Amino acid sequence: MARTRYASDRGLTSRMLVTMFLLGLVYVVFVTAFFVIAPSWGVFALIGAAVFLLAQYFFSDRMTLFAMHGREVTPEEAPELHGVIDRICAMSDAPKPRVAVADTDVPNAFATGRNQSKAVVCVTTGLLRRLDPVELEGVLAHEMAHIAHKDVAVMTIASFLGVCAGLITRFGLEWGLWGGFSRRDGDQNTGLILLAVIAVSAVAYAISFVLTRALSRYRELSADRAAALLTGRPSALASALTKVSGEIARIPSKDLRAAEPFNAFFFAPAFTKGFSVSSLFATHPPLDRRLAQLSKISDQMSRGV
Repeated sequence: MARTRYASDRGLTSRMLVTMFLLGLVYVVFVTAFFVIAPSWGVFALIGAAVFLLAQYFFSDRMTLFAMHGREVTPEEAPELHGVIDRICAMSDAPKPRVAVADTDVPNAFATGRNQSKAVVCVTTGLLRRLDPVELEGVLAHEMAHIAHKDVAVMTIASFLGVCAGLITRFGLEWGLWGGFSRRDGDQNTGLILLAVIAVSAVAYAISFVLTRALSRYRELSADRAAALLTGRPSALASALTKVSGEIARIPSKDLRAAEPFNAFFFAPAFTKGFSVSSLFATHPPLDRRLAQLSKISDQMSRGV
């Protein structure tokens, strides 16, 4: 893995290690419970989880781009965008990621990929229309900081257990409501096993959800800090954050709902208007906290600290 000039963050590194360790324990308990409760189901759960993890790890960049309707663009197709990324690569000594554009009015950007050689940075057409070059540089430096810190790969791996557990819980409930629980003359043991599987899956999902959300919030602050220090323009990143957050509030709810599943990877979260339970377990820290950190960095730079 190539070393870069992005500021390292021991706090992020330690949080990633702790999160992966705890999720590993949850995964072991999750699979063990399956073998104890339903041995035949445990084998399928283990195989299914392994296949899903490998697919998500090796094809996360393609899957995310496909889901976001993004396409890779060449320097001839997007010379200004490539130019900004080239400048960031020169400043950071980071390998150049693949560059993609998603045709949506939701102003945002994200980075994905299991390592620097497989990384891709994608921006939306809505973001390109709204930001000036200096603001765009701050956003892209933020996204490339995620790649340099390796938290993109960690988030990809960390999220797979929650997805598996959530799917098992959902399908288990649907099968039980429409099939297993409604058969009065069926085997009661089967119903109890199904309830136990759903309970274990729900607990695993809840634990993984909380752990990944906590890591996600911290990694955003870390990327903001690294991007501000690299570019030397924390005010430009603060301006981009303020502008993007304000513009997202004007996007139709239908478009925001389509974008919400990708909030963990976005530069700024896309939330529909009004209260949402998801806001209690946000993928990003509050805007005020991000702006306060950037203001502090700007003050330190002005004083030469």
